[in-house]
Amino acid sequence: MTETFRAMVIDAVDGKPQGIFRDISVADLPNHDVLVEIAYSTLNYKDGLAITGKGRIARRMPMIGGIDLAGTVLQSRSPEWKPGDKVVLNGWGLSETEWGAYGRYQRVRPEWLIPLPDAFSMEQAMAIGTAGYTSALCVDALEKWGSIKPGEGEVLVTGAAGGVGSVAIALLAARGYNVTASTGRPETHGYLASLGATNFVDRAALSEKGGPLQKERWTGGIDSVGSTTLVNVLSQTVRGCAVAACGLAGGADLPGTVLPHILRAVTLIGVDSVIATREQRLSAWARLARDLDPAKLAEITTMEPMSNLPQLAEDIVGGRIRGRVVIDVTR
Repeated sequence: MTETFRAMVIDAVDGKPQGIFRDISVADLPNHDVLVEIAYSTLNYKDGLAITGKGRIARRMPMIGGIDLAGTVLQSRSPEWKPGDKVVLNGWGLSETEWGAYGRYQRVRPEWLIPLPDAFSMEQAMAIGTAGYTSALCVDALEKWGSIKPGEGEVLVTGAAGGVGSVAIALLAARGYNVTASTGRPETHGYLASLGATNFVDRAALSEKGGPLQKERWTGGIDSVGSTTLVNVLSQTVRGCAVAACGLAGGADLPGTVLPHILRAVTLIGVDSVIATREQRLSAWARLARDLDPAKLAEITTMEPMSNLPQLAEDIVGGRIRGRVVIDVTR
């Protein structure tokens, strides 16, 4: 194990947060119980916001970025983990309140880790990452609510060409749901159809202000956009059905009314992937292992070296990333 390694650090530059590469010592890492050698991380929208400084993600600085990791336990003071264990970590405040995964090593709390699922390699697990794992949490939430049924009605996925949307479409289609994809990029329609989308809605149709009660269409929805888009989705949701919300790419506001909720009994389910319970995490990963076609996962995935993070961060915040990006932290 080398004593120093390169890491993507979020720090103040001219008074604003920005991602910069620095050499970090293993001795500098937090005094948590499990030391992990990281093989791969991912690129998520939140990572893009943190690195570019276009969102206040890091709550203290300096902060190593990266909210996902897959790697191997090197040292452990916890009886739950031993050297050689292959592990995955999603969320738990990494790159916000806890040092994250954009580096070769990290010390973490034992309760943050789950075993690498047998169905996936480390690279595949990070191709899924927080985005895909969040998609699985959303599908779990909708099925638990009970308003979606295979082959009946339409389930809408917003931000469809992004990481959450791409995996959500693949998971829903694998279960036999009729999936409609919302995207502002017509050139991705073929890609989304290959994942299982059967219909398309232009992003602009949902991003413009509409009435509080619109024509009922969706028996369920997975929304990673928020703001006016989510308001319109709720206004178009069938009576008694539900929408799972997990993102805010379009804004954190919710400029709507209570009318869909009190006149149509539409439910808004909030999905938090950062502090999900171990039971929820294991259930989500079990769904991914069961329903996510490895060939489709490969189709939506690209591999990039960590050295490309500054440009990749700009691209994902600017809506120019399709699918999932795995980050090789060794390059």
